[in-house]
Amino acid sequence: MSVTNKQNRVYPWGHERRFNAYSNYFRGIYGARVQKVSIDAGFSCPNRDGTIASGGCTYCNNDAFNPSYCTTDKTVSQQIAEGIEFHKWRYNEAVSYLAYFQAYSNTYAPLTTLKKLYGEALSYPGVIGLIIGTRPDCIDDEKLAYLKELSREVYIAVEYGIESCYNKTLARINRGHSFEDAVSVVKKTAELGINTGAHFIFGLPGETREEMLNQAEIISSLPIKTVKFHQLQIIKGTRMEKEYQDNPDDFELFKWEEYLDFFISFLERLNSAIVVERFTGEAPPRFLTGVGWGKKRSDQIVSLIEKRLEELDTWQGRLYQDKR
Repeated sequence: MSVTNKQNRVYPWGHERRFNAYSNYFRGIYGARVQKVSIDAGFSCPNRDGTIASGGCTYCNNDAFNPSYCTTDKTVSQQIAEGIEFHKWRYNEAVSYLAYFQAYSNTYAPLTTLKKLYGEALSYPGVIGLIIGTRPDCIDDEKLAYLKELSREVYIAVEYGIESCYNKTLARINRGHSFEDAVSVVKKTAELGINTGAHFIFGLPGETREEMLNQAEIISSLPIKTVKFHQLQIIKGTRMEKEYQDNPDDFELFKWEEYLDFFISFLERLNSAIVVERFTGEAPPRFLTGVGWGKKRSDQIVSLIEKRLEELDTWQGRLYQDKR
């Protein structure tokens, strides 16, 4: 369904916001707000334990984005219960929840372990589905077949950390996989009818603003349902912090006004069929070094971006050209 806004303009995503918004996407499916509840189930990562590499991605410190209630000394059910309470003061309209397996690589375990953990989450009252964050190299046909079966009964989404479309960047940040690896598994997941998501970071070292902007066309060609974008934040204690201190000129860190203008330009070029979950990342100030944006919270940033879209009378996909 399409709708018409005050300018008598028709948007293909069925609501009046100027981008294909994640919250509206779920309202369209379930008729009410659906809230994600994060879980740290104690997974590791092949990029940390020596299977692929050691030390992990150079920018990574999971503590910087894990909610306070997510600790591995608690069961999955305990974390869901505390997560629901955590969100109630802000989103008390939510009646249904998605269990978000967030920390590290959440398919990096034997299938028997995954079935136990996912099953516990799905058995919790009010949980209607799973969102599973993982890497392109931590999934296989057996696990995908299981997730396909689950998706017949509940909402299932697999979110792949891709981070960049450029192999030079992926090598520099020690991702341990290529962009081609990511594309292959994204296509395989989507072909099975599983909701497929991706995550990208803007501002990674060595990338120009033009290169970042050009990723809009590449990302638009992927068979993904949802996407998250984060600006690079230099997190204390990471290898990237040392790299930033040694070679600051290699980094195109965004000031807020720069990012606002950049992201509007990017959004105009992004396929309107892709649901945008996040525009930016948000880490507690105590973790950050380098460029910061003050006390802006994610909901404030969304409002500012929507205001700018209105001022410029533009929207997601306005400049998108389907070349597939």
